[in-house]
Amino acid sequence: MRDPAIQSNRMQCLFALISAGIVAVCVCAGVTMNLVTPFDENFDHMGLRTFCMFTVDSNILAGVSMLLCLPYTVDGIRTGYYHLPDWVVVLMHVAVTAVSLTFLVSLFILAPVKGFVLIFSGSRFFLHGVCPVLCIVAFCCFINSHLIKLSESVLALIPVLIYATVYVVMVVVIGEERGGWNDFYGFTTRVPIWVSFAVIIPLTVGIILLLRLGHNKCCIRRRHKDAALYREAYKGADLKQVVEKMAASHKSELKTDSIVIPLQTIGYMIQSSDNDLDIAEGCRLYLETYLK
Repeated sequence: MRDPAIQSNRMQCLFALISAGIVAVCVCAGVTMNLVTPFDENFDHMGLRTFCMFTVDSNILAGVSMLLCLPYTVDGIRTGYYHLPDWVVVLMHVAVTAVSLTFLVSLFILAPVKGFVLIFSGSRFFLHGVCPVLCIVAFCCFINSHLIKLSESVLALIPVLIYATVYVVMVVVIGEERGGWNDFYGFTTRVPIWVSFAVIIPLTVGIILLLRLGHNKCCIRRRHKDAALYREAYKGADLKQVVEKMAASHKSELKTDSIVIPLQTIGYMIQSSDNDLDIAEGCRLYLETYLK
């Protein structure tokens, strides 16, 4: 019989491909609109100066991370094997954290000051609104091939800390009159700078943890679903036979040279049964069957 999880994996790859592709296109549209607009009476940083803004930089990072996952999703549709390299998923967590911060700052800090229509119109419709929301949906719902570790989550602070350092140097240390930046975000003139840091850093940490929680929950749910598909397909069979049949079907249907043992799926099947098979033995059995 056909492997019960392959069609599910192909659908996951398709949704990941579509969502990541849409984000990449929207990022290109928003950034291009800024680059071809040399002057905007409401915003100082247009044209090439647009790269001074965290909004633009974070969206570019998000677009690049989404583009990186496209070849793997295309290959997953072809083979029925859904897998993204761990480093790509971690990079996406970093990028989605950055654009989520952009979205919240735009919604709750910039929009009340400059007006919601202004902040969410033109290129900012994509960069402040559409791209961040789509990134969150894609990352939490469809990019679910790797559980984000807490230690990996710390990396998501790096873009924020780097930009904060550059912003303070250009705005406070150098200053606009000496060739630096004006305080276009208002983080040093509207309020004391320590207040901005006291808000932005905890907000970023909260975003990191919430994105990790949402992503990991969806990832675990998908793996539970795969385990349930195997249990249903081979109902009544001994768990060892189920693992052997899984390996045999993967060998015949997954057109890939790499052998990846579905450790989590085997683990969830063991947890949901009264079989005394342990995970190490199940993985060994899978590998031996696959190599026959």
